[in-house]
Amino acid sequence: MNTGQMLITVGAMMLISILVLRISSTQLTTQDSMQNSKFGILAISLAGSLLEQASQKAFDEASTDNFVSSLNLLSSKGDFGGGKETGEIAGVLNTFDDYDDFDNYTNIDSTMPSATFEIHCTVDYVDPSLPGFISANKTWHKMMTVTITSPSMTDAVTLRKVFSYWKLP
Repeated sequence: MNTGQMLITVGAMMLISILVLRISSTQLTTQDSMQNSKFGILAISLAGSLLEQASQKAFDEASTDNFVSSLNLLSSKGDFGGGKETGEIAGVLNTFDDYDDFDNYTNIDSTMPSATFEIHCTVDYVDPSLPGFISANKTWHKMMTVTITSPSMTDAVTLRKVFSYWKLP
């Protein structure tokens, strides 16, 4: 093999090495994106499930057994959160009987074999006519915000749902 052939061979080996490194880098980036998407979908599923579970409860403690016709009868924001009413245990979802019991609910979900998720909920009164929605006053609308984080995810997932109490004439 002469010098020219040797240079061509070395150049070809360098090109193949660069190509292999580029393909490996692309594969790792793709796998990372796929994993992040997978965890994001799991987090959205957990948050959606929690929002649906809360939506099946009564609007307020005052409306669990009776029709509420006045805002004054509704719970104040300070009374939100599970475990504050008789029969409720903080952190135990099946003891909650109304929507605002989910306020300040926090849980670590480690049931998935691939990741651990931290779930945090807040519930606030909201007024659709206000910028930013959250109201310090009692209204016929409550918004639950569910935020899910995980060390396995790049970003947190946040879902919100407004639950309204309708009084028909």
